[in-house]
Amino acid sequence: MMKKSMIGLLALFALMACNENSNQDKSEIEEDNWIYLFDGTSTEGWRAYNGDSLPPGWTIADSALTFDTELGLEQDYTGGRDLIYAAEEFENFELYLEWKLPKGGNSGIFYHVKEGYDGLPEIAPEYQLIDDENYAEMHDLTAYNTSLGYTENPEELKPLQQTGSDYAMHPADASKKKLNPAGEWNSSKIVFTPERVEHWLNGEMLLSFVPWDEDWEAKKNSDKWKNSPNYGIFKTGYIGLQDHSSPIWFKNIKIKKL
Repeated sequence: MMKKSMIGLLALFALMACNENSNQDKSEIEEDNWIYLFDGTSTEGWRAYNGDSLPPGWTIADSALTFDTELGLEQDYTGGRDLIYAAEEFENFELYLEWKLPKGGNSGIFYHVKEGYDGLPEIAPEYQLIDDENYAEMHDLTAYNTSLGYTENPEELKPLQQTGSDYAMHPADASKKKLNPAGEWNSSKIVFTPERVEHWLNGEMLLSFVPWDEDWEAKKNSDKWKNSPNYGIFKTGYIGLQDHSSPIWFKNIKIKKL
């Protein structure tokens, strides 16, 4: 009887070990599906939008992909030295990265980027990164917002312009937003498929939408992009990061094809 019990226990332990190894293998396989666009050690694959080398100001500092500059004012902004990961184009994906901004900072994450245009915002959807709390106090938004038709309180940062929003298209859900203060790290995730797009911030989903459906077309043609016929039309392209006259830090940039 004792011998049979020992055999049973050994079989149970073997099964548990097998399951543990199976789960570990599954985790390793899932991790292997990630493509690291930036791992803290190299800028290989990155270059200027419409350029052939890394733009001035972009560097690695403390294992972060950094844009090293003085904070500029919104009212003086005329475009920047945007960065793209040009080693590969992506279609359907899950993109994850971590980032931080200074007080009054501004940047953005772009996907399905195509070159040959004046800039990333003209053609590529943007996951907005901005200091929601302090931006409007430090920058004059009145002229810009008025040009977009915001006649009521044009000095304010509008929901479509805040962190996590699909810029000028779909606002982030403020009730679900857990945005860390300026100077602290945040994590963002974009999930893109033709059936559904999701924006996540610090583990919470802030919005979802269906790309290219009737609602998407209506939004595109009613606001900032109505005079940008190529905005959002591409179904594959590069990943881009914006220089919006602000220091910015990124790390752990990785993507998984879906």
